[in-house]
Amino acid sequence: MRYYMGIDVGTSSVRGALVDQNGKVMVQAEQPIHIWEPQPEYYEQSSADIWAACCTVSKKITQMVDLSHIQGIGFDATCSLVVLDENFEPLAVNAEGVNNRNIIMWMDHRAVDQVDRINQTKHSVLRYVGGVMSPEMQPPKLLWLKENLRSICWEKAGHFFDLPDFLSWKATGATTRSLCTLVCKWTYSAQTGWDDCFWKQIGLEDLTVNNHSKIGNHVLSPGSRVGNGLTSVAAQELGLPKGTAVAVSLIDAHAGGLGVIGADVRDSNLPCENKPITSRLALICGTSSCHMAISKSPIFVPGVWGPYYSAMVPDLWLSEGGQSVTGKLIEHVVKSHAALPELESKAKASGKNVYMYLNCHLESIKKCSAVGMLTEDLHVWPDFHGNRSPLADPTLKGMITGLALSNSIDDLAKLYLATIQAIAEAMEKMGKIGKIILPDLEQKRYYDNKYKVFLKLVDHQREYRTIMQNV
Repeated sequence: MRYYMGIDVGTSSVRGALVDQNGKVMVQAEQPIHIWEPQPEYYEQSSADIWAACCTVSKKITQMVDLSHIQGIGFDATCSLVVLDENFEPLAVNAEGVNNRNIIMWMDHRAVDQVDRINQTKHSVLRYVGGVMSPEMQPPKLLWLKENLRSICWEKAGHFFDLPDFLSWKATGATTRSLCTLVCKWTYSAQTGWDDCFWKQIGLEDLTVNNHSKIGNHVLSPGSRVGNGLTSVAAQELGLPKGTAVAVSLIDAHAGGLGVIGADVRDSNLPCENKPITSRLALICGTSSCHMAISKSPIFVPGVWGPYYSAMVPDLWLSEGGQSVTGKLIEHVVKSHAALPELESKAKASGKNVYMYLNCHLESIKKCSAVGMLTEDLHVWPDFHGNRSPLADPTLKGMITGLALSNSIDDLAKLYLATIQAIAEAMEKMGKIGKIILPDLEQKRYYDNKYKVFLKLVDHQREYRTIMQNV
């Protein structure tokens, strides 16, 4: 039997799995990773901490199988920015000069001013990111480093990696970049390469020298083989044989998108005729949520990221939308509520986690057959960390309307439900194609009305902002 290892670096943990040649998951392991938040909307990590977690996960897995049967390893990770010096040593991305904290995380919004100036250029590359670049992408973060940490970081930097590509380099010693990362987060074109005019126009002409060596000049499609496989050092640290094949990496959400887009429908209740993969929409839920679809021709939609050519599936265009930090928002709403101690106590006594308990509690307090109707007077605008798409406005804030003076566990449960409703309506069993669910007409009318309220919330927020700007 042949096996393959996948290592997924999410926002707060590293997960690994061993999969057999038939796609069956044989072994899984997980290891937490650290996040620093030195000030609001600044999020940093350590590449050394993340690599150590990858090695821990890999060794847990390799203990369960004959190493000679492992054919290869692949990495995916969040699209965070990793900074190394010319000797490939970590370089601080903070004013404190703490080199161990050398990653600006994907959800870091320190570069809002820089991204606003980049968007004002109206450069043609912006057409391929929905017309408006996000502070979660790499050019504004790089510009922030140059303008704010010039001596500490910028002038000493030798290599800027997207985190998935850092992991490939750490494993193989090759500075190969993935089309997935560069096309989606760096303005690279799979057809024409780097656009030096863009880098010069935004004040980062430094990155065009030496054949773009700091940001990547050897680019391959996801899944291609990187270099000569695992180096002897990486192999020892991961607990795998030297030379084990390493695949070109993917952004974590895109790895999930690839799995959903390519899912086999034969075991579902869906029609079995051949449906093209361009007819599917992938919804990937984690710390954030992403909606992904691919097409044969480019589709330009304002506020929707892309179209990205060959970024996820070769020769096809990817369009991507979603909401930032949706998973973190749910956690924030629950953990910041006054009823949290009561919730934790009751959840522990029942042998459930807090979310399982809240789901059961909602069932117990519902007044009719539909739990969702508990939030008739409670509505949430979920962009506590700005809007990714389609509004593409990182300055938007969260809104809640319908709060009462009480802080009971019932109130917490309803607020939790209203937050879930603001994020998505279908969150179960997304790992494989299941069955078609048609809406109940009464519930459809209810959610149609909630959606009308939802849209008015952001209109009101903008009205309030305009009023305050006239002070």
